[in-house]
Amino acid sequence: MDKVTKMWTGPLPVDSPYIKAKRLYYIQDGKEKNWDLLQVHDSVSIIIYNKSNKSLVFVKQFRPPVYYGIVSNCGDINNIDFEKFPPKLAITLELCAGIVDKNKSFKEIAKEEVLEECGYEVPLDSLESVLKFRCNVGTSGAEQEMFFCEVTEEQKVNKGGGIDDEIIEVVEYSIPEAAALIQGSVINSPPSFLFGVLWFLNNKCTNNEYKNN
Repeated sequence: MDKVTKMWTGPLPVDSPYIKAKRLYYIQDGKEKNWDLLQVHDSVSIIIYNKSNKSLVFVKQFRPPVYYGIVSNCGDINNIDFEKFPPKLAITLELCAGIVDKNKSFKEIAKEEVLEECGYEVPLDSLESVLKFRCNVGTSGAEQEMFFCEVTEEQKVNKGGGIDDEIIEVVEYSIPEAAALIQGSVINSPPSFLFGVLWFLNNKCTNNEYKNN
């Protein structure tokens, strides 16, 4: 996934199916103001615990915006020194997640993402809603619903890795390994990942079934 050999920028197409840039005007306290924002899809994320392996299931992938954030202040984005800035710098560790871009419920989308990204076929009623919250409140304010589910190796029906041209690596961390990620480490992970791990440790690891693993 880190075999990136060229990168360049261009204007955002007006027909982008993922992002629409807008300037919002409003009156607050009698004064006209404006705010530049991005209209994006709502999304889901899923904390997955593999009961067979006693591990948490995460995904890794190359995130172009993370790479851009790393190199954009260090030179010309159109002429990158890939030896100085190897693309692996922008490989993130995340929860299984995806955008809500179909006429389906958040839970149905979550079920699809668990199958497509991680390869597990899970029943809808096994997905426990954890929390709904707002993402990137300064730029989009899109809603995300986080779920939790348990899986077993018997539910593994394919290797995962995403669909179409997605390149996703499925990884498993033991509970101690996952806990170590939030102990002052610097990792390429979004806040939802960190919150998901903390939620699991605080809400599931109080159960002896998890504590003793």
